[in-house]
Amino acid sequence: MTALRPLLRYQAALLMRSQRWLPPVILYAAFLAIGVQTGQPILDSLGYAAAAVLPVAAWFVRICATNEPPAARSCVGAAAGPARAHLACLLTAFGAAALLGVAATVVVTVLSSPTSTNHQTRLPVLPAGGAGLVAALVCALLGTAVGALTTWPLLRSPGRAVPAMLLGAVLALVVTGSPARAAISDLVTGSQAGTVPAPLLPLLGAGAMAAAAVAVACALTTRRG
Repeated sequence: MTALRPLLRYQAALLMRSQRWLPPVILYAAFLAIGVQTGQPILDSLGYAAAAVLPVAAWFVRICATNEPPAARSCVGAAAGPARAHLACLLTAFGAAALLGVAATVVVTVLSSPTSTNHQTRLPVLPAGGAGLVAALVCALLGTAVGALTTWPLLRSPGRAVPAMLLGAVLALVVTGSPARAAISDLVTGSQAGTVPAPLLPLLGAGAMAAAAVAVACALTTRRG
């Protein structure tokens, strides 16, 4: 991990200076402003906020994977190894999405009503916020996996990569068995039942999927770099 720190700082600096992070962040903020209102049931609102993290995470991966000119990417790959350089890129994208999800979870928790869907049962705020945070991390992990599999080096043409990324993000949210769908469904079901869920199994599943996708992407970076 120590060897990755300079690469992570480099990728984070590239992301911030490029200002390409602004569109997904602004779109996410607008999505929350439209869909999350003060006084809404807390778990429903947290599920809504978490779901939107998934496509944003995939978008961040695409930004980080395409930020460097080919010559700069080749230099970094030659110095640190192409797989390690690409891993830093993917970790930076995940970190940005996770940070955005954490911030949104805090804001939504403060604005929402700590009650069930029918407003009849009061829910503990901190456990509810924790469940929302786990769901946001699940979506950030799965979005990172989608982005890793739909951008360079697997898909190089934007005409293929962007539609594939959008389709992958949608499927990750709606397909039965998806950790993201399971985590969000847990929040919605918990809100209806008046109980706070602990979506730990979806978190483990999303972590495993993200690790596998990142491993594949980094392996192909070594071969195709």
